[in-house]
Amino acid sequence: MFMTRQVIKCDENKDHPSESPLAKGGITGEEEKHDYQGAKMGMWMFLFTELLLFTGLFLLYSTFRSKYSQEFHAASAELNSAMGTFNTVILLSSSLTMALSISAIKEGKKHLSIMFQRLTIFLGLFFLVNKYFEWSAKIHHGIYPNSPELLQRGKGETIFFGLYYLLTGIHGLHVIAGIILLTVMMVLTKKDRINREVFIKLENSGLYWHLVDIIWVYLFPVFYLIS
Repeated sequence: MFMTRQVIKCDENKDHPSESPLAKGGITGEEEKHDYQGAKMGMWMFLFTELLLFTGLFLLYSTFRSKYSQEFHAASAELNSAMGTFNTVILLSSSLTMALSISAIKEGKKHLSIMFQRLTIFLGLFFLVNKYFEWSAKIHHGIYPNSPELLQRGKGETIFFGLYYLLTGIHGLHVIAGIILLTVMMVLTKKDRINREVFIKLENSGLYWHLVDIIWVYLFPVFYLIS
């Protein structure tokens, strides 16, 4: 009798096996792979929309430059090319530190990754400070949109400086957004929410930061080097 009950119980266990943690809502390796790929694809789509925005602005710039070529050259000569070069070096260096932070977290070097993230944020702030002094110098000399000094000049120079403030201003806002994003990533890394196993958020943040740097690489020559 006892043996019969044991056999029946074993058969019931075979027909209704206990659910594993994965079956109860855990994430399988395949699902993790899909989550990673989905997050990556979503980020690339977002970056594509950002590229469309700046492509439109660059086309606008090119249209006016072809129409007011001489005035654009004259206005460009008034920009501080040394300051522009320095800012380019700063952002290119920040791209390197961003890449090193991602590489470090993939190797499980948490503190090294945090150090490079902090350095990237510092370089971004350094860029903004330099841009502030550059803008301040121009505004001090009366060169800003709708200023009396600028309105006395030719239409081409007025358009050049209008585009200069517009494009570098939008780019500056992207730098600020990137600094805020990286600050959040640094906090998440400190809390081990970002680690060698889960690093897609930091990697996507790095992609955004690289885009910000690439945009400046295009802005630099079209404004500072055309003269």
